Amino acid sequence: MSWTLTVPDASYETARREFEWSIPDDYNLAADLVGKHDPERPALYEQLPDGTETTYTFGDLDRQSDRVAAALRERGVERGDRVGVVLTQTVENPLVHLACWKLGAVSLPLSVLFGPDALASRLRDSGAVAVVAAADRHDAIAEAMTDCPDLDTHVERGETATGDAIPFADLLDAPDAIETVETTPETPATIIYTSGSTGPPKGVLHTHSVWVAHCPSFQLYFELDPTGVFWTPADWAWIGALGDLLFPAWHYGQPVVGAPTGEFDPEWAYALMERYSVTNGFLPPTAIRMLMDVSADSYDLALSAICSGGEPLTPEILDWADEELGGVLINELYGQTEANIFIANCRSWFETRAGSMGKPVPGHEAAPIDPETGERRPDGEVGELAIKREGDPIVFERYWNQPEKTAAATVDAPDGGTWHLTGDLGWRDEDGYFWFKSRADDVIITAGYRVGPGEVEQAILDHPGVAQVGVVGVDDDLRGEKIAAFVQPTDDATAGDALRGEIRALVRERLAKHEYPREIQFRAELPQTTTGKIKRRELGE
Repeated sequence: MSWTLTVPDASYETARREFEWSIPDDYNLAADLVGKHDPERPALYEQLPDGTETTYTFGDLDRQSDRVAAALRERGVERGDRVGVVLTQTVENPLVHLACWKLGAVSLPLSVLFGPDALASRLRDSGAVAVVAAADRHDAIAEAMTDCPDLDTHVERGETATGDAIPFADLLDAPDAIETVETTPETPATIIYTSGSTGPPKGVLHTHSVWVAHCPSFQLYFELDPTGVFWTPADWAWIGALGDLLFPAWHYGQPVVGAPTGEFDPEWAYALMERYSVTNGFLPPTAIRMLMDVSADSYDLALSAICSGGEPLTPEILDWADEELGGVLINELYGQTEANIFIANCRSWFETRAGSMGKPVPGHEAAPIDPETGERRPDGEVGELAIKREGDPIVFERYWNQPEKTAAATVDAPDGGTWHLTGDLGWRDEDGYFWFKSRADDVIITAGYRVGPGEVEQAILDHPGVAQVGVVGVDDDLRGEKIAAFVQPTDDATAGDALRGEIRALVRERLAKHEYPREIQFRAELPQTTTGKIKRRELGE
């Protein structure tokens, strides 16, 4: 396969009018991302925390993913099976995804930050038959497997493994000749879980067209030049990292830097970007604000453009990039796990307005609508942000095992077709710019992570000293929002710092480090509806 998606570059209006999706009928993600390129071309610059540096070519990734695919097939993974991927920014992460797509299997990206409860709920719901994980997640995976009857293969990254786990090195010993199965743009490829405001996390099923569907946006927010060296500190389990940067870069045959790290360190980030001459990055607003606290003058940067999303960018951020980074452009974008990305900025085509998400990307039709009637809201009037489903490969196929949720997020459009409802409220101005108003649900976005308060509440309620709890997001200068828990203790519990510490430790252990409440307030009682539900919107007022 030798094929690349291009957007007409005459003007924004021309591109919107003339763009057409033309994905081949026999499209396969692995063949597109690594199989079609010059095998000697660099694809991944991997820098590990111990200082080890390795360059992988497209040929390396193609051959090694063949071996991983062959090894997984030997262990019973078949077309349509789900395989968990609990890995950081190391080469093994994309190798497993590529291997799954060569087999016609479905990859399941999961964060290394997840604890056993979060892992078990997703692995169980997806019916995963295998999981490939970082070695330090062994105990969490082993505990999760006790609650996942379909899961019988556990592979650990490294030369050796603990207990019944299989070393990843064993997968690379398999034969490297495997015939990629026949797939189409509509063949299931990946399930990414997103947290809702209530109930269990939803599995979002995307097909083989998902990453190439990001390419028009990729061209826009990187200023119509999809070439260079690309990097993001974002977790390679999230659709933002995978879809906004990693896989579109490989579609265009461009190298990506992979550098697993813990807490974001701005000085380390500057040094990394200098070392690999990074030209384009995807940086959450929190990371940008941390970079702003460190002088960039002592670093020789090759940065040209940065894309960012998750919360509106302030004029100060745009001015800083212009003044302190020598004119680096920062383009805001908008999307969600179900449809990511379909609104973006591109200064080559139109002026950026601070706080605006931008304009609809060519190939996507978006509007603020009335969620009941599907009618478009007039310019200046707030509605629920929506994207047309028909003919748009960026829109997910369905929620896994939750057809009622898929139906609830779909509404007929009076002018034909259907809309996918994002659950976010916003408006369009008379010049075609889109603006975010608020979320229709209670999802918290903290440091770029989307967190469902219901899952955090359930974890806190496991503490014997908690009678009731409500979790909300509150404004925070660094993270955009921080997680706040309002706790009603049991009669025999003592409210205070000791209980706060126990609650935080419990959430870190059961869910993820980024999901623990940074603020905990104790209340004698919590506001409730007549049916006994916590009134989250009244908390913190």
